[in-house]
Amino acid sequence: MLNFSKTFNKYEALVAQTDKLFSNIQDAYKDCVRCKIYCCDCCYAVFDLTLIEAVYINYHFQKSLSKTDQRQVLARAEKADRRFYQIKHRLQKMYLRQGMSSEEVLLHLARERAACPLLNSDNLCDLYKWRPITCRLYGIPTSIGGVAHICEKSGFKEGTAYPTVNLDNVNTRLFELSKELLREIGSKEEKTHMRLVPVSTALLTDYNREYFGI
Repeated sequence: MLNFSKTFNKYEALVAQTDKLFSNIQDAYKDCVRCKIYCCDCCYAVFDLTLIEAVYINYHFQKSLSKTDQRQVLARAEKADRRFYQIKHRLQKMYLRQGMSSEEVLLHLARERAACPLLNSDNLCDLYKWRPITCRLYGIPTSIGGVAHICEKSGFKEGTAYPTVNLDNVNTRLFELSKELLREIGSKEEKTHMRLVPVSTALLTDYNREYFGI
């Protein structure tokens, strides 16, 4: 079994920083941050994971869930994977054939809705403790590619200045960690560190020696 422990430790340090940042904004804007148990609006957002996040969530999926729960999640993942790639294919055609800008594609993507395969029938996340960074920041103002985003269920108002997390900076660090992960295991698949996949694909993938070309 491949050992990702060193890079996982660095990723978990970034997660801790992220949680602290969320907590600080939540404390400063108690009336605006309305995240609560059973609220799963963010669980329908469509987004991709970097390699480090994909491998990390796959690892804890294999380690933490029973075989019965894994089968249920994988069944949802197969369905979600088809849905995500239909969305991506449609947006790619809009980008290539209609001359849509990358910013416009991001706006369209933000409007898409599809259930995360980790969302169970109780409206809870089966891997909440190990959820991705995007999930940890959803309830506070963020920006990516110069486009701002606020949760529609929050109390944050458009046009008002708030502390905002720049996800481009977060993603830069995640790509750096993805590259470090490849070095840690001795993989020569250098371009793999830029690979992005939805949660469904991360769960369905076997991140073994063959995958990394070792």
